[in-house]
Amino acid sequence: MTVSGQTVQRARELRDAILHHNRQYYILDQPLIPDAEYDRLFRELQQLEEEYPELVTPDSPTHRVGGKALDAFVPVRHVVPMLSIRTETDISDEGAVAFDVRIRKELSEPDAVIAYNCELKFDGLAISLRYERGVLVQAATRGDGEVGEDVTQNVRTIRSIPLRLTDCDAEVLEVRGEIYMSRKNFEHYNEKQRDAGLPTLVNPRNGAAGSIRQLDPALAAKRPLSFFAYGWGEVRGWNLPRTQSEVLDALQKMGVPVCDERSVTQGAQGLVAFHQRIAEKRDSLPFDIDGVVYKVNDLALQSQLGFVTREPRWAVAHKYPAEEQITVVRDIDVQVGRTGKLTPVAKLEPVFVGGTTVSNATLHNEDETRRKDVRIGDTVIVRRAGDVIPEVVGVVLEKRPLDAGEPFDLFKRLQGQCPVCGSHIVREEGEAAWRCTGGLFCAAQRKQALLHFASRRAMDIEGLGDKLVDQLVDADIVKTPADVYRLEVEKLAALDRMGEKSAQNLVDAIRHSKQTTLARFVYALGIRNVGEATAKDFARFFGSLNALISADEERLQQMPDVGPIVAQSVCAFFGEPHNNDVIQQLRSVGVSWEEHEGMTMEVLPLTGKTFVLTGTLPTLSREEAKALLEAQGAKVAGSVSKKTDYVVAGAEAGSKLDKAQELGVTVIDEAALMQLLESKT
Repeated sequence: MTVSGQTVQRARELRDAILHHNRQYYILDQPLIPDAEYDRLFRELQQLEEEYPELVTPDSPTHRVGGKALDAFVPVRHVVPMLSIRTETDISDEGAVAFDVRIRKELSEPDAVIAYNCELKFDGLAISLRYERGVLVQAATRGDGEVGEDVTQNVRTIRSIPLRLTDCDAEVLEVRGEIYMSRKNFEHYNEKQRDAGLPTLVNPRNGAAGSIRQLDPALAAKRPLSFFAYGWGEVRGWNLPRTQSEVLDALQKMGVPVCDERSVTQGAQGLVAFHQRIAEKRDSLPFDIDGVVYKVNDLALQSQLGFVTREPRWAVAHKYPAEEQITVVRDIDVQVGRTGKLTPVAKLEPVFVGGTTVSNATLHNEDETRRKDVRIGDTVIVRRAGDVIPEVVGVVLEKRPLDAGEPFDLFKRLQGQCPVCGSHIVREEGEAAWRCTGGLFCAAQRKQALLHFASRRAMDIEGLGDKLVDQLVDADIVKTPADVYRLEVEKLAALDRMGEKSAQNLVDAIRHSKQTTLARFVYALGIRNVGEATAKDFARFFGSLNALISADEERLQQMPDVGPIVAQSVCAFFGEPHNNDVIQQLRSVGVSWEEHEGMTMEVLPLTGKTFVLTGTLPTLSREEAKALLEAQGAKVAGSVSKKTDYVVAGAEAGSKLDKAQELGVTVIDEAALMQLLESKT
């Protein structure tokens, strides 16, 4: 059936009208028409699209009602990684001051007044929205920062997210922000669930994250979610404005929701004032936040400051004090981690804190438990913030009962044996934690090692979760990671809560994970003190696993940011025959990755020496001096510490010179620097 021009025009008018009223209602909170009139327009467009399917467009508002349920989410590689933001550990006003000091130091502008864009730190789910020629074509979760999940169908159900931008024909514009659930919508949704006898949501944050990761978009559509933009990813065909605040203003003009609680401030004083102002109104906000975010406003300065590992230097999250509640310690248990670390855990009278019910709280280690003098029967203060593991902050001594337990003694409590496998426990010199010596013989370590091995940022074996690992280890089916690759559908299907389809899906996921990267494999091995970033550095530097295995501590420490502790951990791991046996088994079952020749790094005259440059040198610029030092193998740091070997001081040296003199670090001038460089050539 041929579509008339009049019908095409009417469909366009309906789409434009509905999108306009969506913005008025969901973003501006200024509805222009009654709900009945909105519903009439919506039904008319639905009828036209059903009668003439060729009228359906990617930005049609009818797409918000959800589509076909998915079998799984498709991976999406972010062209521009979705980086996390460093958290300022000092939650007082001094945290804001420290960030400003750090920025001015990085810019070598100690007296500058820096402009910052201050924003709220929303408690929801990070998302990236990809618009092409102004039309929403894809939505992806953060994932591991490099690869997320395609959740486009679910995100289309969020009415505050525009399906088409206003006055934007950029080839690509990725808008990044936070999906959240307002407090009002959270309470209303839970009330409806309770009335229907259905499960309720634990807290707004979990409600947002759980909704977006529903495989059935129809279920996601029932959750009342909202969105705020705070950044961007890939941009093509659009010239970014000059500042962070101007970008957000521009996005807002395009119809993207941007929180009005933001401000451009000047210097540390401005940051402190913003932090205090939001703290005063935090409880009255319509949504949950757990802090504020400071960003250097000038994009040119952001580019100059750059990034460190997975975090921008030009931004920081400044949190507020965590929520705290009082409860009673019923017992003190000891858990065994994947590296054998023994952690005391307080078993609590359940208490609602930080948006969830808490019945366990970490005591970190024996020293911390004794310092706080936590005993069985004590009334304690428990803190939880966001996804942070609940912890015991302190004891309310005036409420301690007469029959409270003795001061905690981990060795005595466990009689010197691991509570899981019975192996001896040891406490190495200089360490706060006791450890089990059982290694993979210890079922607890085996379980945690397998979970880490299968985690998303490691081998990424979807479906190999806690309960299944418990069964596989308890039944002695899996003893090492290599045994995972020998699992068969029949044996898996016989386990509790594992049908044949689930078993087949897991076997497929295991097979798919065989082709990986060297960085993921090294991280998956669970070497102490080797995180994801260090594993990537090893992969780039050595190129092959054999080269990494054969490296001694001296060779390892030739790498930037690898010190004696990491080097010792790596050598100790590969020095254990059973670890190398597991690696060979993994290779024999088909686990593989691409390798290269690696980087060569000769031992230069100043390798291992750290220099700090301060003040104005007579003839050399700071960049020239840094280049000369790095050419000789030296590391040039931005601040003075006990590890600094030399401070090169020029005119108006300032606080770095004072710090060097305080620590007894050798101070030289430009002439002495040149003599030192010449003597090493």
